[in-house]
Amino acid sequence: MTEVEVWIAPGSSAKMVAQTLQDSGVPLSVTVFTWVARLSGQAHKIKAGNYVLRAQTANEPAPANANTAAAPLSLWQILGKLTRGDVSQREIRFIEGWTFRQWRQVLNQHPDLRHDTLNMTDQEIMTALGEPQLAPEGWFMPDTYLFDRQTSDLAILRRAFHMQQQLVAQLWSQRPAVSPLNSAYQALILASIIEKETGLAAERAQIAAVFHNRLRRGMLLQTDPTVIYGLGAQFDGNLRKRDLLSDTPFNTYTRPGLPPTPIAMPGRAALQAAIHPAISDALYFVARGDGSSYFSRNLEEHNRAVTRYQRGNRP
Repeated sequence: MTEVEVWIAPGSSAKMVAQTLQDSGVPLSVTVFTWVARLSGQAHKIKAGNYVLRAQTANEPAPANANTAAAPLSLWQILGKLTRGDVSQREIRFIEGWTFRQWRQVLNQHPDLRHDTLNMTDQEIMTALGEPQLAPEGWFMPDTYLFDRQTSDLAILRRAFHMQQQLVAQLWSQRPAVSPLNSAYQALILASIIEKETGLAAERAQIAAVFHNRLRRGMLLQTDPTVIYGLGAQFDGNLRKRDLLSDTPFNTYTRPGLPPTPIAMPGRAALQAAIHPAISDALYFVARGDGSSYFSRNLEEHNRAVTRYQRGNRP
């Protein structure tokens, strides 16, 4: 038994559908299918989309049991599938911490999408989404999205955008009474930093607490991912001391407070942590090298941790 993949274009007549099925390898009579569709009143109910149909080719033997689930579909079953819109969907996955640039690369490379945004600027995309004043970074929910073949990439972005908007609004409405964050957008920005800084999921809320504590005290955030984001194409994979001193709007070593926009797409857990951090008095953290972090309450303790975990006990 062979599975045949068939694309039914929008606006196709019953005869065009029958011809497409036949050309794709489904053994049927174009005339019979067309007349059955018309006489049964189903001709105008056929839905566009990508379908996978079981068909028996000319060189294949008939199945031993025609009632099995693997048996070829009858004309009526095929017609029912097409009128129900029982389409075969594709999927595309976006990972937490990806930037909008990475999202666009993945969208552009997907063979089953219609690439309406290919020649659009980021700002043109946001205008098409009805939010021309917004920078795109941070505003799209990382997730796996199912779609029909030839769906517009803009439609995928619209779904992700609306889902992230709703999530941010929902979580921000549940914020504590006292917080160094003044807006939902600041929470989104901080969540993007937490997403990039977190190596161990269980530590998100602790990392969030460090940033909350530093914001309350007016301390520089001094977080490397913001520097890397600000460097853009200049970053070669190796963050140097001169990079930390190179001032950009995103350099949290040279500029106080949060950067002007998010630096990546945060997921729900990072947003939750940004709004509801752990209870902690830590002001510093350093990577241990195993994915986890060591948290310190003062600079002296932090410097000892840096020497231990990043310099191999070298002074």
